[in-house]
Amino acid sequence: MVQLHVKRGDESQFLFNTSTDAPLETVVQQVTAIYNGRLKVDRICSEIPELADHGVTLPPNMQGLTDEQIVELKLKDEWEERCIPSGGEVFRKDEIGRRNGHAPNDKMKDVLMKTVEEAKALICKKQVQANVCVTMEMIKEALDQLRGAVMIVYPMGLPPHDPIRMEFEEQEDLSGTQASLQVIAEDECQLWWAGKEMQRGKKLQDYIGKNEKTKLVVKIQKKGQGAPAREPLVTDEQHKQMMLHQYRRQEELKKLEEADDDSYLDSEWSNRQALKRQFQGLTNIKWGPR
Repeated sequence: MVQLHVKRGDESQFLFNTSTDAPLETVVQQVTAIYNGRLKVDRICSEIPELADHGVTLPPNMQGLTDEQIVELKLKDEWEERCIPSGGEVFRKDEIGRRNGHAPNDKMKDVLMKTVEEAKALICKKQVQANVCVTMEMIKEALDQLRGAVMIVYPMGLPPHDPIRMEFEEQEDLSGTQASLQVIAEDECQLWWAGKEMQRGKKLQDYIGKNEKTKLVVKIQKKGQGAPAREPLVTDEQHKQMMLHQYRRQEELKKLEEADDDSYLDSEWSNRQALKRQFQGLTNIKWGPR
């Protein structure tokens, strides 16, 4: 299998296995799906701690308002009584006024937070260092774990306007957010290798040959952004090792220079006549007045 090390800019994303005979149209679709799937898992994992701390999201027309403003405008959250966490609730007011403050108890909070850590571990960038390839099955497993944990804590479900539910139902609205800049639509996705765009309609072997044991770094980006920066010939780790080797070499040369110093010839132990003088009783003789 050919192993692709997928990067966005200089940042590693994940490893992906394919074959030299695979059409690039299929490879781009699969890589894009995994890339966007990882982003979805990250977005949900960033929202669940807020759910655990402050409960479900308020309706859009109530978010950001003070209690006095809500009373004055006679607004009511119809989902407050429906979305009660299992085991009872703990009130933790959301200072920014985005969630209703009716949070799950500590036991249910632990269920949510442990599941977040497990889901993150499945798709984290450290999988690259561990030489583990990310697949769509792993993305789906992470999403299923998160969905299951939310259902355990909120068996009646979340409000339709809650971003976590919207993510699960593919209804998320990312317009105007930083997250929207990270997502790449499948028809806008490009893969670059060795400074060349890998054109759809061709096969991977048209660029790298038929060696199935090939490993290469490819960069993913949106159409129209031009060629990404090429990979440096030497990685940061290799550069550190080279600098360390150079430092050790300089230290060795310093020691060799010190070893060539002949000042030791002035020492008593290096005097060839020392033994003869000792037998003649001529050692420790000092000239001059005492």
